[in-house]
Amino acid sequence: MTNAINFLAEKLGTALSQCEAKVTAAESCTGGGVAHAITAVAGSSKWFDCGFVTYANSAKHRLLGVPLELLATDGAVSEAVVRSMVAGAAAAANADFAVAISGIAGPGGGTKDKPVGTVWFAWQSPSGVKAKKYLLSGDRAEVREQAIKISLQELLHQVTGCNTV
Repeated sequence: MTNAINFLAEKLGTALSQCEAKVTAAESCTGGGVAHAITAVAGSSKWFDCGFVTYANSAKHRLLGVPLELLATDGAVSEAVVRSMVAGAAAAANADFAVAISGIAGPGGGTKDKPVGTVWFAWQSPSGVKAKKYLLSGDRAEVREQAIKISLQELLHQVTGCNTV
């Protein structure tokens, strides 16, 4: 992990502690990188109970309740799927804040409509759900690292904005 990711995870932990809130992550292309960053912070068990690495569509369905029809029609790398993933993760973990990530880290797997580097994110907070698509550049490791950083930055932004949960 980079120093920037470590810094973000520490700041997120401080903000979650101040809000007395919990966070979870539903990860696909990042393969548990967000959970790894969060749990690298001492004391994270106070604000992180569990996370979900749902790389296969069957896991997204089984663990997070993503409808199979949605996966078939929209594909795993889509706004609808990450919105469903984040809702399922937040409910399963009883978390106040959540992030879901699904993307194509490469080097293969890209298409004309969804090239390598396409990553969808969804963040859930007490004030609602926000989803956003990014087109990241670099090799597989760089795409994954950027996705972890983006996930933590937005979580920190949302948690810092909380007054009470």
